[in-house]
Amino acid sequence: MSRIGDFADDDVTGFAVTSPELGTAMAKFSHAVYEKNRLPMRTREAARIVIALANECVTCQNTRDTEGEANGITEEFYDYAAQWRTWPGYSDAERIAMEFAHRFATDHTGLRDDEDFWARAKEHFDDALLTDLAISCAMWVGMGRMLSTLDIGQACKITL
Repeated sequence: MSRIGDFADDDVTGFAVTSPELGTAMAKFSHAVYEKNRLPMRTREAARIVIALANECVTCQNTRDTEGEANGITEEFYDYAAQWRTWPGYSDAERIAMEFAHRFATDHTGLRDDEDFWARAKEHFDDALLTDLAISCAMWVGMGRMLSTLDIGQACKITL
């Protein structure tokens, strides 16, 4: 049951009208992450699903992009997200994005100070793509934790 308002269990946006200006800004931020992102979709989704698990956000864990299959994203891709370090179905770049996402959500200062990680990341991503990854992770951590904390839409499945 939602901790604020009286919203249906599958309503992930209705609460935003209680703060129209911030709600609108939040929607534009989310739109930009999904529509203007320069990361390949598989890389973006790999990072997103790892944060969904870290946030324990059911809505985020159940979210799928309608273009996912066309980009080689199957349910198996999501099923093994918790084993991102070892599952052979992820590329090296996807694994780096997943490591970034996991550590961004769970140990941001350790990530910041890990020179080995940054050297490995630079082998796969330029500064522009790392920027898109970081901004995307910021949105997913914040939005996912908000939805989970306020128990909003936690029975919902979203299709992008």
